[in-house]
Amino acid sequence: MEARLQKILAQWGIASRRQAEEMIRQQRVRINGEVAHLGQKADPQIDRITVDGQPVSMGGRPDLVYLLLHKPVGIVSTCDDPQGRPTVVDLLPQELRSGQGIHPVGRLDAESTGALILTNDGDLTFWLTHPRHSIPKTYRVVVEGHPPEGVLQQWRQGVVLDGRKTRPAKVVIIKRFANRTCLEIVLKEGRKRQIRRIAEQLGYPVIKLHRSAIGVIQLQTPGKETLSEGCYRHLTDYEIRRLQKQLKQIPIQDSAGIRSEQKYEVVKKGQKS
Repeated sequence: MEARLQKILAQWGIASRRQAEEMIRQQRVRINGEVAHLGQKADPQIDRITVDGQPVSMGGRPDLVYLLLHKPVGIVSTCDDPQGRPTVVDLLPQELRSGQGIHPVGRLDAESTGALILTNDGDLTFWLTHPRHSIPKTYRVVVEGHPPEGVLQQWRQGVVLDGRKTRPAKVVIIKRFANRTCLEIVLKEGRKRQIRRIAEQLGYPVIKLHRSAIGVIQLQTPGKETLSEGCYRHLTDYEIRRLQKQLKQIPIQDSAGIRSEQKYEVVKKGQKS
């Protein structure tokens, strides 16, 4: 019997209905190989439903898994790639790739390296990727040339991308070289290729981009060696608790609240003009 896809996923214990809707919007769900759309119906007795490339069925979700991966250059942050490029999931052993529903939380572009969380916890994915959350992500970035203080201050205060100003960021010079500069940048948002686009726009293109931490989760933990490129480890219970605590301290607005705020901002601009 046909039912809405988000209802099926919720009934099967894959995610809450709200989380299932977000997964569909992110094009992580397919029906018979085709990308699903919000509101689409399916017959679980006939149709093949997959999430992140993995088939799902009634019986509930598997045990929750939380991984930290050190992504190398040339690996794409998806579960599968139409162009046949290697993905972050390909770096995991078979027992974690098969039927677990493990997927990357957010993305690093193929040319970038560093920390990437993978999980099958829909709650954590939703909270970490929601646009109204402000989980800080720390990067080491090498750019061409020597950006002056005025340019760095402009970056800190926000730069207009696609008609919308970026949130304030922490930008600190770590070291200057002959013809390049190493920066530490902390962002509280994650627009597509944000650091690379801002650096290019300001006239100091990125040479190398590496993410060292996601919130409290770091590639290098005190007293331990840095996680090697291409390797992963399970998050400790302590790390998971700290991350969940950090997330709970951040207020969240539902989509109606976000639309209302955006409408208010548009009205304000209209009144000023």
